[in-house]
Amino acid sequence: MTAAIPDSLTGMGQGALRIVRTLRNAGHEAFFVGGCVRDLFRGEAPEDYDIVTSARPDAVQALFPRTYPVGVSFGVILVNEGDHAHEVATYRKEAEYEDGRHPSQVSFATAKEDVYRRDFTINGLLMDPETGEIVDYVGGVADIERRVIRTIGNPEERFAEDHLRMLRAVRFAANLGFLIDTETLGAIKRHSADIARVSAERVREEMTRILTGPGPRQGLEWLQATGLLSQLLPEIEAMRGVSQPPQFHPEGDVWEHTLSILALLPQERRPDTEANGRLAWAALLHDVGKPATRTESETGVHFYGHVKKGAEIAAAIMRRLKFSKADQDVVLALLENHMRFMHVQDMRPNTVKKFLRMPDFDLHLALHRLDCLGSHGHLDNDVFCRGKLKELTTEDLHPPRLLTGHDLQALGFQPGPLFREILSTIEDAQLNGEIATAKEARQLVISRFLSGSAADGHE
Repeated sequence: MTAAIPDSLTGMGQGALRIVRTLRNAGHEAFFVGGCVRDLFRGEAPEDYDIVTSARPDAVQALFPRTYPVGVSFGVILVNEGDHAHEVATYRKEAEYEDGRHPSQVSFATAKEDVYRRDFTINGLLMDPETGEIVDYVGGVADIERRVIRTIGNPEERFAEDHLRMLRAVRFAANLGFLIDTETLGAIKRHSADIARVSAERVREEMTRILTGPGPRQGLEWLQATGLLSQLLPEIEAMRGVSQPPQFHPEGDVWEHTLSILALLPQERRPDTEANGRLAWAALLHDVGKPATRTESETGVHFYGHVKKGAEIAAAIMRRLKFSKADQDVVLALLENHMRFMHVQDMRPNTVKKFLRMPDFDLHLALHRLDCLGSHGHLDNDVFCRGKLKELTTEDLHPPRLLTGHDLQALGFQPGPLFREILSTIEDAQLNGEIATAKEARQLVISRFLSGSAADGHE
């Protein structure tokens, strides 16, 4: 059974192949291992190439000029080859795990023993990159062909060793479009509560990879089906069954609306991985305040205050998962502004321009578009904003200041709250097209702030 041959490897793959050849020329066994083999077998380009070898860590370091002992106690050395770094790991086996993450003891082993300590069969394949031949001790090739995620060996033991593997099973199922094996799924359900023992940082990273991968809707559905969602994000689980007005949400309840948006999310992918993560989390959380604010009256179903409440809930979730402040600020801004689009065509020119120049407006617009496509499908406000962005120049959105603080002081004002109010008033008038010169700005200040009681607060 074969996969890729050397001629099909380019760039990063060629560098990994050179590492394998160097190890073999020194008398060691060496193979590609894990996800890169899975991807090559499926005809996909791997994101990275990992290598496993019989060479001990000190031998690996002696063979290559640029190495970093990133996990030397586990036999893992990072080897730089060309423009890429590759993990080179010595065959190992692991003793009992004591904390749901770290083995109590690691010892060097054979290739077969190394494979058997890995997580899923689809990641337990070895490949000879010189011939393309695949070595399969665990039935991984058959599981790829069956499109199934299955643990290597007893799933109870695999998940007890590392609880994060339950989330990884969901990620692989979502990203690859695979099913989760019945026994593996049952074990996740029975042990879903153990996910609470995993660090917030590892959970956040894995969740982000689920949301930014090819199948975020399937990821959320698997999270719910396994019981992991109720453990990690009960606020999202609470969306299920929260009905909405059908005239605005023909797709169904808040849960189904969120699933619909996630299904559309891959079409908004961009090269900036940081932006992708922020948009994905905003898509997941944008209506998280609806379950807590739903009311019914004679006029129908309402969600008064759901934006404010949602931002509060989202902030608590992001703190719990230890997001950076920068990520929190962007995601919360997306949530707090996502309903403003419904009024954009009625805004005064100055308000529209300030709206369009918000930081990360492309993400705001993307979330609005997803929100519409995931419900009623009307994109008139999206079209309006895009038209304005084409129509308005950078100077229209960020016109040069007509008066400075020094100019206001020359008129007798002192820095303070009124000072800021005056500058804001000048800018609004300028954005509205009411004034265009410094002279007109001075006249505006004199008429509005230096007459009658408005003169209070200046000297």
